[in-house]
Amino acid sequence: MPSLTRADAAERAALLTVESYEIDLDFTGALDGAGEAGFRSAVTIRFRAAAGAATFVEVKPVQLLGVRLNGVELDPAALDDNRFPLTGLRDENVLVVEARMAYSNTGEGMHRFVDPADGETYLYAMSFLDEVQRIYAAFDQPDLKAPVTLAVTAPPHWIVAGNGEQEPGSGNGEQEVTSAGGERQPAVGAGGARARRWRFRPTRPLATYFTSLIAGPYHLRRSEHDGIPLGLYCRRSLAEHLDADADELFTVTRQCLDRFHELFGVRYPFGKYDQAFVPEFNAGAMENPGLVTLRDDYVFRSAVTESQREQRATTIAHEMAHMWFGDLVTMRWWDDLWLNESFAEYLGTRVTAEATRHRHAWTTFAMRRKAWGYAADQRPSTHPVAPPEVTDAAQALVNFDGISYAKGASVLRQLVAWIGDEPFLAGLRAHFAAHRFGNATLADLLAALSSATGRDLAGWAELWLRRARVNTLRAEVTVADDGRYAEVAVVQTAPPEQPVLRPHRIGVAGYDLDESAGGRAVPRQRFEADLEPGADGERTVLAALAGVPAADVLLLNDGDLTFAKVRLDPASTAAVPRVLPALTDPLARALLWRETLDAVTDAERPVADLVGLVLTALPAEREVIVVEDVLGLGGSLIDRYLDAPARAEALRQVAHACERLLAATPASDDPESRSLRLAAVRGLIAAGDDTDRLGGWLAGHAVPEGIAVDAELRWAVLNRLAVLGAVGAPEIDAELAADRSAAGAERAAQCRAALPDPAAKRRAWEAVVSDTTLSNRLVRATAAGFWQPEQRDLTEPYVERYFAEMPAAARLRTPFLAERVAGLAFPRYAVAPRTSELATALLERDDLVQGLRRAVTDAADDLRRALAARARFR
Repeated sequence: MPSLTRADAAERAALLTVESYEIDLDFTGALDGAGEAGFRSAVTIRFRAAAGAATFVEVKPVQLLGVRLNGVELDPAALDDNRFPLTGLRDENVLVVEARMAYSNTGEGMHRFVDPADGETYLYAMSFLDEVQRIYAAFDQPDLKAPVTLAVTAPPHWIVAGNGEQEPGSGNGEQEVTSAGGERQPAVGAGGARARRWRFRPTRPLATYFTSLIAGPYHLRRSEHDGIPLGLYCRRSLAEHLDADADELFTVTRQCLDRFHELFGVRYPFGKYDQAFVPEFNAGAMENPGLVTLRDDYVFRSAVTESQREQRATTIAHEMAHMWFGDLVTMRWWDDLWLNESFAEYLGTRVTAEATRHRHAWTTFAMRRKAWGYAADQRPSTHPVAPPEVTDAAQALVNFDGISYAKGASVLRQLVAWIGDEPFLAGLRAHFAAHRFGNATLADLLAALSSATGRDLAGWAELWLRRARVNTLRAEVTVADDGRYAEVAVVQTAPPEQPVLRPHRIGVAGYDLDESAGGRAVPRQRFEADLEPGADGERTVLAALAGVPAADVLLLNDGDLTFAKVRLDPASTAAVPRVLPALTDPLARALLWRETLDAVTDAERPVADLVGLVLTALPAEREVIVVEDVLGLGGSLIDRYLDAPARAEALRQVAHACERLLAATPASDDPESRSLRLAAVRGLIAAGDDTDRLGGWLAGHAVPEGIAVDAELRWAVLNRLAVLGAVGAPEIDAELAADRSAAGAERAAQCRAALPDPAAKRRAWEAVVSDTTLSNRLVRATAAGFWQPEQRDLTEPYVERYFAEMPAAARLRTPFLAERVAGLAFPRYAVAPRTSELATALLERDDLVQGLRRAVTDAADDLRRALAARARFR
């Protein structure tokens, strides 16, 4: 199906003004069999146009039942792929489109899910990016916004929610409808089934990709704050877990609403604020006005760490930020995607840190989110935060990455550091006032910010938003004989692919071990410095440090104000193992860990340096996100950068560090201690090879104090045992029988794919490349479990098969799912020149779908780095 181009969208926007959508959906057949009959969709679109003009409407039906334009029936056979032509338009037009639509199992369009826990059926809509066409016919582009009125016919025991507020009396009992003859009769659905009729009030103007609804026997909790009705929804089988956390979820929601009102001076503009935790969701969440949808993994059924609770809070804040950036004011076209995601990422982290109990959200951002941004910005697939042109919607889909989110948010944080917070917020308020319920561009935002700050931001935007790639800041230090700095300079470099130097405002701090402070590492001096490439080129001397006693560690970008990789001077690098465990500032610790991880990733230092730092500093770490990401990111480097004997030794040392962390952390009810102990146990599972010990944990023997071997931890242990060949299909089947949940089904699929058995690998591979009956989450879980570092010989034949079979396999999937599955299924542990050659040959083909090309490009770049590290540090 053709992807809407920027040119087509601009031409249509010049022709049309959409006044309203009235949508009527019938889901009463959803309970029949596997839902193959789909659902009926009818939409009435009222719009104005230039008289005599021609355009098209998009729709992706199973069967187009009827099209009527201004009372004239049109031939459904005129549908060409997903476009239906409309000619002879009038000044004012009424278009009615009726169709039979298919349910999906990909997390797009109208997703249908049958809960294995109780057999109940659930639906939710995912209209993003251009999937509303799978639900109803629409002029599907972000700058043709219009109010939406929704009506739904559903099974009588279901509840339905949408973007708009429910009409009084709607959905209460089996509703009656008025027949064409004016008679009142019971509502019936497809095939004459008894049903309930749900009606919702018109919304404020929405972009089509925000259309949302849920339908099914959902569990609901209600509350209210500051005149705003609040709701939480989940599947019935998760009800007890939602109820357990409902107070926390409502508290975070209230805190974020209050803070956004303070920051923006504009109240939440969409009436109610519902949050629905839905099954098999692809993303973290989706910012549908009035009905945010979130993945139901956020309804925690097992013990979690504080960082997982923080991530949930940040996701809530991120989606709420979209109510202003994205929903109230919407980008005109996808080249301004950053106006949505970069702002939501920045503001979501900021508001979480300022308004909730998760005060260290910026530490998580520095440790995890920016790692995503740095990785994306160094790959061949990089792009500017605000690319000058995105040619079509398909290209836009692959730009939902670490650049549009994490780098863009970092750039905004740097902008605030440069221009000041109050001018920044004043510019945002002016932007909202000028474009309320409309659309805007980069130029519109820059105009508002420039007016508020009195600065011309065009030059800043050119360097930070229009140019790709990340700068590196290196400290050059000369120390005099008396132990004082003779000169300290910051050298800024840029990759040769795009040699762009930028202005940076950074924090600079020196940290010393101080015996008088109980051996803690304390900041002796901190200041902010401006790096302005100019007459002195790339080198900036920090005059404020001249004659100052040299610190044990000199940290550039202290406070993490800018987006740049940092390299310490040699003396600071040598002191990090001593200073890092004694640092009290979690953000400074995160930045030092990040510097080491990044230097190892770039093959500037060996993995052995990282492992040594893990042994020295990890047992003293008190910030759980740092523990989790050091173990996770470090484990990935160990798995790919080391050969088998070196990897085994490194994992033993990591496991020892986890044992020491566990011993150093008391078992208590303190959330920090519980989180650290859980993170240490998870690290032991991932790095361990003591199958007797792991099997004992499953049986309840010698479990570390305070650790509950609950459903999720059992699956983690079982997965590791499966990788090591210590369990087989019978044990996995037995665990699934005890955990008849959606999460259990996903964990079981991953475990089965991880078994070191040729038959298991064959079945898993066929599921990945050819089985379209599996849902999005099950196929991704299978792909995630297939490749294991311990099984290189067993999976070696599949390396060639990946490059031979994945192009056809990707065409079987939707674009979003194709990219994710291709990335997960890439032979990431086959670190050999031959794998790189196969990737290069594949990328030379001109018939690859965009998602596959992006996934292979990124994975091949990771492979290149691993090969470079192995070659340098043999």
